Amino acid sequence: MFNLFKKKPILADLIPEGFVDIHSHILPGIDDGAKNIEESLELISQMKEMGFSKIIGTPHTYQGLYNNTNESIEDSFDIVKKHLKEDIIIDYSSEYMIDSTLLRRAEDKSLLTLKGNYVLVEMSFISAPIDLYKIIFQLKVNDYIPVIAHPERYMFLFNSFDEYHKLKRVGCKFQINLLSTTNFYGNDVCKICDKLLKSNLVNFVGSDIHSQKHINKMKNNVEIKNLGKLQIAINSNKIFK
Repeated sequence: MFNLFKKKPILADLIPEGFVDIHSHILPGIDDGAKNIEESLELISQMKEMGFSKIIGTPHTYQGLYNNTNESIEDSFDIVKKHLKEDIIIDYSSEYMIDSTLLRRAEDKSLLTLKGNYVLVEMSFISAPIDLYKIIFQLKVNDYIPVIAHPERYMFLFNSFDEYHKLKRVGCKFQINLLSTTNFYGNDVCKICDKLLKSNLVNFVGSDIHSQKHINKMKNNVEIKNLGKLQIAINSNKIFK
């Protein structure tokens, strides 16, 4: 279908009707995403216009910075549900930092999942977590499937591409950010994103929308080469309906 485009397509035009977003920061007042209910509702409204049919709010849980609990996330979600007028499904989970607190939550079986046993996790952009593979192993032992958010943004992996393959071999799934395909995070991130797609390492996508700025950038042109594989990844999100 992409040979019909005379120029690179706009990212928003690749979002199919019925799209399920598994990574967003639309829940108000609990991380660096929507600041209040008004901003939250505005983001949701514009996402619906782009074709989103279900949005999972995934606020950060990061000890010392965003000390969210299951209760704080549910409370923020309930505020949105109370005020939401749009005909769209919303749900909640979390984006967990890979650290020792994640290990304890996994052992307690208290992690908020995207659906079933899929859990969204992230790392520092500049260095690998201590005991990374031990924590991943414990997630798997406790029947969780780790979905690594935006693997294309971890700078410490850029010159160690084999580590991506290793993470996949130990049972991780990869979720790239849609905006990474547009150079929004820089050319290096865009190139790694394209390489991950080319290598068939990408499982899912997410908007990672935090604010109006991200909504606006959804109108940028896609810069990657592997558009067909990007579309496959976008369509794979339907398992989270």
